[in-house]
Amino acid sequence: MNQYLIVCPLVFLAGLIDSIAGGGGLISLPAFLAAGIPPHLAIGTNKMGSAMGTVVSTARFAKNGYIKVKLSLCAALLAIGGSVIGAHLSMLASETVLKTMMLVALPVVAFYVLKNKDFGEQEENKEVSERKMILITMGAALVIGCYDGFYGPGTGTFLLLVLTGLAGMDIRSASGTTKVINLSSNIAALTTFLINGKVLIPLGLAAGVFCIAGHYIGSGLVVKNGLKIVRPVVLVVLLCLFVKIIKG
Repeated sequence: MNQYLIVCPLVFLAGLIDSIAGGGGLISLPAFLAAGIPPHLAIGTNKMGSAMGTVVSTARFAKNGYIKVKLSLCAALLAIGGSVIGAHLSMLASETVLKTMMLVALPVVAFYVLKNKDFGEQEENKEVSERKMILITMGAALVIGCYDGFYGPGTGTFLLLVLTGLAGMDIRSASGTTKVINLSSNIAALTTFLINGKVLIPLGLAAGVFCIAGHYIGSGLVVKNGLKIVRPVVLVVLLCLFVKIIKG
């Protein structure tokens, strides 16, 4: 029961943040670790909750016409391939490696989440050709999809930064495309972890319900105003979880 009390509220917050700007894994994965779940099981179980929540925000972005359908579907295929490779590599890595990665990645990705103050303000960059936008999106889907399968936290944020900063997309199109890629890599990784018995299904389903609630509320917020709320909350939660993980 203590695991549920620790994980579920934090996964709700992670879903809220993830639906707005990505980076929800910065909260949800440390939450599983803080609840005493071994790293491999934590990553696999986190994928279940994350995938369930991302379905909701992806659907809301699609409903509002913020997804470049053909581009997103092609990118999704590459993300699936990358994610399966990453998930298999993750299961070969030792738990010490995974925990060390957590301690290193947490502050680095958090820095990028908090540093970027332009989310919600960019318009589509017309100077970036369609061909370049497609190539960058495909490359990002494969590489970041592999990272998502291997580890995960910050995947949505990395995608959002690449699609707005390098591929020239406006924030809404980038967010919608990010959701499709992220959902694809989540499902591919989750399937791999399930096959290999690395998912705590009851806890994963419970976390998924809370993640869905967070994604539903977050995806309905205006991006700019949502980030003003999210940034200080992220900072406080990350500091608390970072201390918790260091203490073991």
